[in-house]
Amino acid sequence: MSTRDQNEDRQFIALREMAVPEGNIFMDKQSGKDFNRPQYKKLIRKLKPDDLLYIKSIDRLGRNYGEILEQWRILTKEKKIDIVVLDMPLLDTRRGKDLMGTFLSDIVLQVLSFVAENERTNIRQRQAEGIAAAKARGVRFGRPPRPLPENYHSAYQRWKAGAITGTAAARECGMPLSTFRYRAEIYEKAKLL
Repeated sequence: MSTRDQNEDRQFIALREMAVPEGNIFMDKQSGKDFNRPQYKKLIRKLKPDDLLYIKSIDRLGRNYGEILEQWRILTKEKKIDIVVLDMPLLDTRRGKDLMGTFLSDIVLQVLSFVAENERTNIRQRQAEGIAAAKARGVRFGRPPRPLPENYHSAYQRWKAGAITGTAAARECGMPLSTFRYRAEIYEKAKLL
């Protein structure tokens, strides 16, 4: 599994090898899953007919099959640019501008778009299964809880007896009321065991 930085480095190196000037490289830091990509939008605005766009892989165009096909259509039909997908040499719109070349390119694009979406779905499924299996083994996720303050027991007892309010008890313990109540629930369960 690669980190986001490693992934960006790989993409940057691949584009530099194609002699793309650094000023013409647009890279968003956000995850592609939410498609909030200001740099991509800036790139789209900058493109002019007959420009050549290099992308590392087809999934850089979108999160799913429909989105990838739509972006491809916008770029090639509306913007009238050529696209080269570095990871898939068959997807090079400069080649085969005739009917057969366009047909083959469209088939490859559709297959790869489907594969990209399917892989994203599989990753989410494997991730969910891995988390479920870890939880079944007793693995706890998240930050470990802070130890209870030394005065928690006395504040809890006075709160339970009705001598002080939950807000006052939480303030004494230096924690928000919601945290005090959450920890009280755990504390009560632990006493019952």
